[in-house]
Amino acid sequence: MTRGNRYLVSLLLSSILATPIVIHAGAWPQEGERQREQDKTNDRNERKNRRVYDREHKDYHDWNDEEEKNYRQYLGEQHRDYHDFSKESRKNQNDYWKWRHDHTDDHGQR
Repeated sequence: MTRGNRYLVSLLLSSILATPIVIHAGAWPQEGERQREQDKTNDRNERKNRRVYDREHKDYHDWNDEEEKNYRQYLGEQHRDYHDFSKESRKNQNDYWKWRHDHTDDHGQR
């Protein structure tokens, strides 16, 4: 084998061996992005599915999709813009819980 042929064969083998490494390395950022999206989804779900303490009535409420719907209904009736419940003032939270205890949900539960 001539020197030129050895060089071409060596270059060809090197590129063949390096290809899987390059392809795999290119997939890592996608996996990182996918994990970040999953973390965001988990954070949203944790915020939506948590227990919230009602100081005035001394009880807990599960903050889920149904409670979020009730909260939005309350804000609509009060002609107020939406704000995340956890960022509301204590007075506004207490006002909501008072309203909530006075209104039953679709299942007849308080």
